[in-house]
Amino acid sequence: MPVASLLPFTATPNRKSASPTSFRLTEKFILLLVFSGFITLCFGAIFFLPDSSKLLSGVFFRSSSVEAETRAGTVSDTSTGTGKDEKILVTPQEAFSNGLLSYLSTGSLKGATIVDALDTLYIMEMYDEFEAATEWVESNLDFNMNAEISVFEVNIRFVGGLLSAYYLSGKEVFRRKAVELGEKLLPAFKTPTGIPWALLNLKSGIGRNWPWASGGSSILAEYGTLHLEFMHLSELSGRPDFAEKVMNIRKVLNRLDKPQGLYPNYLNPNSGQWGQHHVSVGGLGDSFYEYLLKAWLMSDKTDEEGKKLYYDALQAIEKNLIRKSSGGLTYIAEWKGGLLEHKMGHLTCFAGGMIALGADGGPDDKTGHQMELAAEIARTCHESYARTSMKLGPEAFRFDGGVEAIATRQNEKYFILRPEVIETYMYMWRFTHDPKYRQWGWEAVQALEKYCRVEGGYSGVRDVYANTPNHDDVQQSFYLAETLKYLYLLFSDDDHLPFEHWVFNTEAHPLPVIKKQNVEIANHLK
Repeated sequence: MPVASLLPFTATPNRKSASPTSFRLTEKFILLLVFSGFITLCFGAIFFLPDSSKLLSGVFFRSSSVEAETRAGTVSDTSTGTGKDEKILVTPQEAFSNGLLSYLSTGSLKGATIVDALDTLYIMEMYDEFEAATEWVESNLDFNMNAEISVFEVNIRFVGGLLSAYYLSGKEVFRRKAVELGEKLLPAFKTPTGIPWALLNLKSGIGRNWPWASGGSSILAEYGTLHLEFMHLSELSGRPDFAEKVMNIRKVLNRLDKPQGLYPNYLNPNSGQWGQHHVSVGGLGDSFYEYLLKAWLMSDKTDEEGKKLYYDALQAIEKNLIRKSSGGLTYIAEWKGGLLEHKMGHLTCFAGGMIALGADGGPDDKTGHQMELAAEIARTCHESYARTSMKLGPEAFRFDGGVEAIATRQNEKYFILRPEVIETYMYMWRFTHDPKYRQWGWEAVQALEKYCRVEGGYSGVRDVYANTPNHDDVQQSFYLAETLKYLYLLFSDDDHLPFEHWVFNTEAHPLPVIKKQNVEIANHLK
C-alpha cells in the first residue's frame, strides 16, 4: 500500500531566517499577537478550552456559513473562554444540528470547512484541534448521498484538503477518503470529449453544466484545475485512470486552435469546440494557468508539456492582455471577442505570485523580466487596496475614464476576505526578501482587524470605500484555508513548506513534489 511521503514541512528545523527583516524584532512581535488573535477568533478560543474534542464548532462554525449561506447570529452566546474576549457562539452539538458544517451545492455534502482547514491546523501546530477534526472526518465524512456537487469545488477543497492532510500527517484515513471521493468524481468525465461536467450527482453519476455557461460549456478554470489532485490520486492508489482523465484534457486542448494563443473560458464538452470567446486570467480562467505551471513543478520538472503550455500561454497573455496605465500601473485586462475590457479582478491578483513562481524556468533567460512583471502586478494590486478607505481591495477595479485601480461599480466594491493579494505578497517575499511585501501584509492585517473583525470571527464588507464597515456576516472558508495560511507563511521563515518540496493547489493545500523516480504514470500517458 502506498504510504505518505511525510516530507518535513520545515526543511531545516531551528534554522533562523537569513533576512534582516525576519520580523523577530520587538515591534514585529505585535504581529504574532494579532495573528494569534486571528486564529483564536476564527477557531473559537481553542487555546483556553479544556476539551479539544468539543471545539469543532468553535473552529469551524463561522466559515461554514459560506456553504450554508447562513449565519449563526441567532444562536446564544456560550463562550467558555477565560481572560480573553474571544468567544464561541455555539456548542458542537448545536453546530452540527443546525447545519453549520454544511454543503457546497444543492445537496448535503457536509464538512467542507473542516476538510478545508485541516492542513491550516496542522501547519500552525494546533494538533489537538487537528485530531478532533480527524475524528470527525473518520466518523462523519460520507460521500454516499444523493447530492449534486461542483466537481471543481469538491476537488480543490475536499480532495486537495484530504491529500494535504495525508501527506502532512501520514494518517491513512485521509488517503482512503481522498481516493474514495476521487472515484466518486470519475463519472463527471463521461462526455464525448472527456471534458468533465461542472456539476455531478454523487449517487446517480449524472452530470451537467451550469445553466448560465455559454452554450452549455464547461469552464476553463474548473476542468483545468483537476490536474494536481488527480495525479496524486493515481500516485497514492496505483490506479492510472485518475491521471488518464486529466492528461486527456490536455489532448483535447492541444487539438484546438487558440485565438491569439489565448484560451477562451468556455469549451463545449460534447463538440469539443470553444464557446464564447471570453478570456480572463481572473474568474473563469485563473487556476487553469496556475495548474499548467504547477503540474511541471510538482512533477519534479519532468512534465515538459505542462511547462511549454504554461510559458506559451504566458507569452500570449503578455502580448494581448497585459497593459500599463497612464499612471504607470501594470494590469491584466480581459479579452472579449477581440476587444479589451480594462478591468482587473481581485482573483487576477494571484498572477503576480504565479509569475514569480515560474520566473526562473522561463525560456530565453527571461527570469529578470518575469520577476519585474510579477513585482509590477503586486504593486498594482497593493494600490487597489491603498486607494480605498478601508485599505482592503475591491472585488474588481478598473482602468478607464481617468480611473486607475478603483472600483467604479457598486457591485464590485465588496471584499470577502479573499487571499489572492496576500498570496502574491507571500511569493514575492520568498523570492526577493524585499521588506515592502511584509509591510504590505502587515497593512492588510491591520485592516482586517479594524474593519472585518466581528464577534466570533471575521466578516466580509460590502463597500471598501465607505468610512464604516457594512458587514456581509459571512466568513468564507477560504479565509481559513488560504488567507490566514498565506499570511502565516508570509511572516514565517523560508524553510517552512519550502517550494522545492511542496506545491500549493489553488485552495492553498500543499502537495508534495512527485520525485522523478515516481512519474512513470504520467510519462506513459503522454
